[in-house]
Amino acid sequence: MLSVNGTNSHPSTFILIGIPGLEAAHIWISLPFCAMYIITMLGNFTILYIIKTERSLHQPMYYFFSMLAITDMILSTSVSPKMLAIFWFNLREIYFESCLIQLFFVHCFFSIESGVFLAMAIDRYVAICNPLRHTSILSNSVIIRIGLIILIRGVLSSVPFCFLVMRLSFCSNKMILFSYCAHGTVANLACADTLINAVYGLTVAFLVVGFDVTCIALSYVMILRVVFRLPSSERRLKAFSTCGSHICVILTFYMLALFTFLINSFGNNIPLHVQVIVANLYLLLPPTSNPIVYGVKVKKIKSKLLTMVCFNRRN
Repeated sequence: MLSVNGTNSHPSTFILIGIPGLEAAHIWISLPFCAMYIITMLGNFTILYIIKTERSLHQPMYYFFSMLAITDMILSTSVSPKMLAIFWFNLREIYFESCLIQLFFVHCFFSIESGVFLAMAIDRYVAICNPLRHTSILSNSVIIRIGLIILIRGVLSSVPFCFLVMRLSFCSNKMILFSYCAHGTVANLACADTLINAVYGLTVAFLVVGFDVTCIALSYVMILRVVFRLPSSERRLKAFSTCGSHICVILTFYMLALFTFLINSFGNNIPLHVQVIVANLYLLLPPTSNPIVYGVKVKKIKSKLLTMVCFNRRN
């Protein structure tokens, strides 16, 4: 219920516009987004199935692949169904509580995905720099602890976003000029001071993403130092091949996030529909590309996938 005098209140629903200015083309725009969601779900489910059924893949690196696949599926599912409902059926209304839940999942699983990338970088560092102790250092119990730490960090850093939105007062404007609820887009509708929201958002971004990116960069610097000292070119190529898939997905994830941040912060002259499309892609493109990259680059997953395809064709 809206408050007339501006005390703490919130509307029962918000209106998600989708992609402002391109409403007439929503049906056509929905096609690539639907395709990305299907590829995300099928690709990551296939990765999980292969890792679960192939005992030779029960190793630290593939456990982290599994964490990434689950995170990708949840992150994509948190935004894609509602987005497609807007594009296909013009179902733009979203309850305030549902908006908070979506907001929480978006920020939580973005943080978790960033943490998983850091864990994967540490795994590659141990595997290349200390290969004889790889499985003993990253034992199953250690991997479980790492996963729990990443999950707890994502939850603890995202819950305050919901409370910060709940404390705001909203006036008559209920139109969110995006395809999903995010902290910044919802807070911008408030008719109250949002300085705390902005400060907390930037603090989380710098502490979480900044910490992860710094540690990932340091890990790969140390990996490269070891790789260039390897005696044979064959071993160097093998090491580069092992890290290549990780570097591809990490760059895709963080470059899209950085590009989205820069556009939203300084892209006043960039059309709004371009900003929204980029913001959509930064959540949907990495979950789509990750299973494709790993399916092509990681030999054990690729060989198992080819075996499954050949077996199905014979039958």
